[in-house]
Amino acid sequence: MTTFGPGLPLLAVSALWVGSEIGLAVLRRSGAEASRRDDGSLALLNGVIYGSVAVGLVLSARGVGRVAAPAALGWAGLAAIVVGLALRWWAILTLRRFFTVDVAIHADHRLVESGPYRTLRHPAYAGSLLSFAGLAACTESWAAAPVVLLPIAAAFVNRIRVEERALRAAFPEEYAAYAARTSRLVPGAW
Repeated sequence: MTTFGPGLPLLAVSALWVGSEIGLAVLRRSGAEASRRDDGSLALLNGVIYGSVAVGLVLSARGVGRVAAPAALGWAGLAAIVVGLALRWWAILTLRRFFTVDVAIHADHRLVESGPYRTLRHPAYAGSLLSFAGLAACTESWAAAPVVLLPIAAAFVNRIRVEERALRAAFPEEYAAYAARTSRLVPGAW
């Protein structure tokens, strides 16, 4: 896949990343007591992620668009994956039982504004996107990197719109005030 130094660490981090996402997909779906408001965004997001990563890795493995990148780019990409995973898991652990892989509102749901949610409305998505940006850097390919990152970013923007619509419906005044003082993904920017 790559020519930079951290091949084995990248493989280990990727296995941890994929394993954690499989665990979440199996264990953290909303139950019957929750009101599902996913609008198909989970299926779309998963399809785009799997497809984009697969195509990007094939392009990278075949050397399409290969660039002579310094080893530091690969290590920076690996670091971005790890930092992104840490942010994602901090967000998940902050939400605790309100975290589900599908957009859902529980009967006793409350708006969480602690931890990374003090600044960002979607820190788990921000962490995921940072990890995918790191993976894109690790491909060392000008052709593969945008194939990995751009469709996935678009799918996350769609997912954010679905989730924000559900939260605004569940917490009309509270969510509007929260949205006015926080950013979606990038502090102070969006």
